[in-house]
Amino acid sequence: MLSIPASRPNAYTGSPLDRVSAQRDDEAFVAAALASPDALFIPVWRSRSLMKGVAEGTPEAVLLSAEAAGEVRMAGGPWALLGLWEGGRPVFTVDCSAAEDPLPLLPTGFGEFSDLRGVAGLLPAGEASMLAHARGLMHWRTRHRFCGVCGNPCEPRSAGNAMACTVCAAQHFPRTDPAVIMLVVRQGSVLLGHSTRFPTTTMYSTLAGFVEPGESLEEAVRREVMEETGVRVGRAWYHSSQPWPFPASIMLGFHAEGLSDEITIDPAELRDARWFTRAELRDHERLGFSLPRPDSIARRLIEDWLEAE
Repeated sequence: MLSIPASRPNAYTGSPLDRVSAQRDDEAFVAAALASPDALFIPVWRSRSLMKGVAEGTPEAVLLSAEAAGEVRMAGGPWALLGLWEGGRPVFTVDCSAAEDPLPLLPTGFGEFSDLRGVAGLLPAGEASMLAHARGLMHWRTRHRFCGVCGNPCEPRSAGNAMACTVCAAQHFPRTDPAVIMLVVRQGSVLLGHSTRFPTTTMYSTLAGFVEPGESLEEAVRREVMEETGVRVGRAWYHSSQPWPFPASIMLGFHAEGLSDEITIDPAELRDARWFTRAELRDHERLGFSLPRPDSIARRLIEDWLEAE
């Protein structure tokens, strides 16, 4: 088995923003960016993103001008600088989850808040990336208001991209949990599982799991496959990565070499697992099962293997 390269970028990658990390602690720079009439704001409401055209199947991200975002900003939720867009326009995100209904805070006709995962594959790459960035950062901000060292309140630093304890001064930064996701290949078939997390669907997907402390990515691939299916894995080839801020992961994709056939599932993780041929995957609808959603790296791993025949 040879390494199969990624055929195209994954969803949520390709951000057009310069994150200007070196300028986040420059108070004058941040104040000027906030006051700029060219500033744009990406609102987040209870992990949902502001978009228009969702019901029509033509979704577009809605970025608010400084004027249009006035009521949202006055709502007092956390905010953060995401970066500079084309032409040096500052782009911020602001959380308005405290509002029971956020739409009255917006000018009429500015769209509605929807789940990004349902439409990411229809959005331009840059828009999906910015919305995911905003969602992930605001999720962290709203859930890390207190110090994990001493338990006292924290306050924002670095234009909302860090938190500092008001008592012990410990610094806290956004957390991203690494998770491996792998398509195991053996003798022209691939191993897919039906997760207990999706009991009402017919979806079979690649296996995945979080990397543990002191573990390499390849070791995590082998351990997770063995734990969930009892299949032994040899070599593993890196394919690509995908930000997955739902709520805070980075998916590290691999194709891996299966060394054994027999499957013994972990019932706490999987309802079923099977080996599938290319012909079965291409005919999955007639055979009564579905594949992962198009915006997922799981789907990309499968599709690139199919196309590598």
